Amino acid sequence: MPALNVEFSERELEDLRQIAKERGTSMKALVREAAAADIARHRALQEGAEAFRQFFATHAEEFAAAFPDDETPAKDEAA
Repeated sequence: MPALNVEFSERELEDLRQIAKERGTSMKALVREAAAADIARHRALQEGAEAFRQFFATHAEEFAAAFPDDETPAKDEAA
């Protein structure tokens, strides 16, 4: 399995040791779980943003009618 060496400050290492001890787990498991949780969060945010973009595109005319002050003027209107 590929590995990644990560450097931490002495303070960060001490905090990690303490948290791992409190949770009854290893530092390696703690850091891996944190990274995996961040990856899952990032993916969920990307998927949510894409769902919003699709929803907004599908309902663009409804949004334009509901919020006319937020619409960007067309090129010929801006001049």
